[in-house]
Amino acid sequence: MDPLAEVLRSVRLTGGVFLEMHLTAPWCFTSKVTAEDCRPFLAVPAQVIGYHVIIGGRFLLNVDGMPPLEVYGGEAILLPRNDLHTLASAPGLEPTSADDLIQPSPSGGLARVVHGGGGEATHLVCGFLASEEAYNPLIATLPKALKLDFRESASREWVEASVRFAAKELMEGRFASSDVLSRLSELLLVEAVRKYALTLDDEKGGWLKGLRDSHVGRALTLMHHDLSTHWSADALAREVGLSRSAFSDRFMTLVGMPPIRYLSFWRLQSGKLQLRETTKTISQIAHSVGYTSEEAFSRAFKREFGIPPAHYRDRASDGDL
Repeated sequence: MDPLAEVLRSVRLTGGVFLEMHLTAPWCFTSKVTAEDCRPFLAVPAQVIGYHVIIGGRFLLNVDGMPPLEVYGGEAILLPRNDLHTLASAPGLEPTSADDLIQPSPSGGLARVVHGGGGEATHLVCGFLASEEAYNPLIATLPKALKLDFRESASREWVEASVRFAAKELMEGRFASSDVLSRLSELLLVEAVRKYALTLDDEKGGWLKGLRDSHVGRALTLMHHDLSTHWSADALAREVGLSRSAFSDRFMTLVGMPPIRYLSFWRLQSGKLQLRETTKTISQIAHSVGYTSEEAFSRAFKREFGIPPAHYRDRASDGDL
């Protein structure tokens, strides 16, 4: 199991495209995904990642605390913490709010922005990934903005085909919501995170640095390959070729928690996901994530999340979570 894909999957991200923009220079506006933008896809998002896919043209992106980013057609910008940001055709322009420019579709389909002074054209689509889960250790390590040139990504052909599909749907006035678009949203995030991980220097820690480390990355892969395996710190250390103390210290430094605490955390996250998305019994789920009994799983689940798994499943099925 790829730890990066597993950790992202565990967040239960829902993707969608909600806005198309046709812009001509000069133009400048501030933007941020709102709960209303997500409402057709997810009722109460606790965590939102906004993104812009640039089909043609270019723009400047400004986010507080980061240098400006110049973005061109064939690239995508992702905002892992959904920070307020400014998009502009050139520096020094006075921004307006994107909310004031949005034109709802009369047929209830995709909203649009058509704006600008008639100069150089830029065409982009805006989307999001959202989750009802408020915490994820991977997303917490990411910068405010990530840029991805999907023409250079490992999944270039799939991404380009999906973007062309989205553009066609938009041009024909159809609401761009489908499994293909949701998968595109997830793939853009995975590719952007992989690219960002390659830029981290040796002094930066965190989950992604742990994934890149030959010893800790191997341990993460082993744990996520089968969460039910009864690993010990000694066994993991032997598998990755380190002493127990050296392995535990290295894991703690890079990931931020001891290896067996990390394994327990993701076992319970996987259990939570199965409670929401499967009809397995609690006993079946408990054994699938490495607990010897339903009682042991229930105690650990309540300790981590504050309610027993049966109550969590009931609340999730009632739409209260």
